[in-house]
Amino acid sequence: MAERLKYYIIPLAIVVFAVAAKAQEADSLAVRQTTDSLHVAATDTMRVDSVAVQPKAVPVHPVRTLGKVSVIDTLPTGNDALRIILFNDNTWRYILSEEYKNDPEVFSDHWNTDVTHAYMDVDVNSLPEATAIRLVDSLESYHYPFLGRISSRYGPRRGRPHQGVDMVLKTGDPIYATFDGKVRVSKVAGNYGNLVVIRHNNGLETYYAHLSQRDVAVGDWVVAGQQIGLGGSTGRSTGPHLHFEVRYRGQSFDPERIIDFSTGNLRRDELLLRRRHFSIYAKFEQDFDDEVEAEKQEEAERKAAAAIQYHTIRSGDTLGALARKYGTTVSRLCQLNNIKSTSILRIGQRLRVR
Repeated sequence: MAERLKYYIIPLAIVVFAVAAKAQEADSLAVRQTTDSLHVAATDTMRVDSVAVQPKAVPVHPVRTLGKVSVIDTLPTGNDALRIILFNDNTWRYILSEEYKNDPEVFSDHWNTDVTHAYMDVDVNSLPEATAIRLVDSLESYHYPFLGRISSRYGPRRGRPHQGVDMVLKTGDPIYATFDGKVRVSKVAGNYGNLVVIRHNNGLETYYAHLSQRDVAVGDWVVAGQQIGLGGSTGRSTGPHLHFEVRYRGQSFDPERIIDFSTGNLRRDELLLRRRHFSIYAKFEQDFDDEVEAEKQEEAERKAAAAIQYHTIRSGDTLGALARKYGTTVSRLCQLNNIKSTSILRIGQRLRVR
């Protein structure tokens, strides 16, 4: 018994020592990561108007597959916003402390572990026209749920809505958590069969259905790439496959909007989710060209908005002097500010000059 304990403790002690050293050496990096993450957190899931900008699509590669692991300890880093979690396979990673997560209500609002769909009372028309959702940042990671051939896509199917994608697999293939989060549902759920639902820090929920085995329980905290179950053919299923859904406040949208299942990459680190995307007919592949054109238009609008410049009037300023200083004309200044060339300028007054 002592030998077995020694075999376990020594490698773990080495990992703890290495982690502590790593955390100390990377303290400034951790602070920067935290600052970045906290800055992002303020806008992680925010309401935006119809001209909000969709960030440039830069694919995000999946993190390392963790397999079937469990958390055995959590260590401090000297930075209240960061913790280190140790897994039972002697691996570790940084996580953002719960009190610093982007939305303190994300794991309490409509948190119901007894029902499959917790947002049944949320009307899609009550949601904003567009919502910017941070998918990953310096601390929040991503991993594909399963990488396989898509046999059925999001959209109408045989007269019924198919609210996810189906991927062919072999019974027993491992299924992974897509993002960090907390398990809200882990049970047999009607047509879904063995189902796991995870609510993520960014407010999204992911559904993993028809599993042959569930490896997580309600309330478990999981990280991207962690095995949560095994693929199967339970529930209403004609053969082994993974049915995968992504929902925001109960409303499903095409998972291919965020994941390129041909490569396993995340399409971008931030998603501009529009209300029209919740329609079962709003398939990613059907309006991709429209999305690209919308991005171009929104980028042009963003650049135009960024080019706006103001000047605060000081003693001695005149419209003529301001026109020469900013390379414009008096008539243009008057047009931008809805004033006349004879208008009196007040000290402290703010004029748009571009």
